[in-house]
Amino acid sequence: MKRATAWSFCLLFAGSTCLAVDEAADERYRNLLYELRCLVCQNQSLADSDAELAGDLRRRVQDLIDQGMSDEEIIAHLQARYGDFILYRPPLAWRTAALWAGPFVLLALTAWLLLRRIRRGHARASGSLSDVERKRLKDVLKRGSD
Repeated sequence: MKRATAWSFCLLFAGSTCLAVDEAADERYRNLLYELRCLVCQNQSLADSDAELAGDLRRRVQDLIDQGMSDEEIIAHLQARYGDFILYRPPLAWRTAALWAGPFVLLALTAWLLLRRIRRGHARASGSLSDVERKRLKDVLKRGSD
C-alpha cells in the first residue's frame, strides 16, 4: 500500500513538473511571438497576424523552442534569415540609424518649415507694399470709384 502511494506521489510530482515546463515554454512562445513582426502585414506581430507566412514563422519559433534554443538564439536565427525588419525593436546600429533618427528628422524639418512660413507671413503682413503692389492698388481703387 505504501509503495502505491509513493508511486502515485512520484507520478503526480513528475506530471506537475512537466506541466510547469510546458507552461514556461508556452509563455516563452507567446512572448517571442509578440516581439517578432509579421513580414507581410503592416505593423502586426506574429501573434496578431493571420498571414500564411506568419503561421509558418509561428511553427518555426515553436520548433526552435522544442530544439532547446534560448530566446536570444531564436531571435538571432530569425534576424539572420529575415533581417532587422522582423524585430519590433531593431538594434541601434549604423544600418538602422534611419529607423531611429527618421521620426526626429521629420519632426525637426516640419517645425523648421512651419516657423519659416510663419515668419514670411509676418514679414508680408507688417511690411510695406512694393512699387508694383502700390501701382496695382491704385488701379484697383480707381476702377472701384468709377
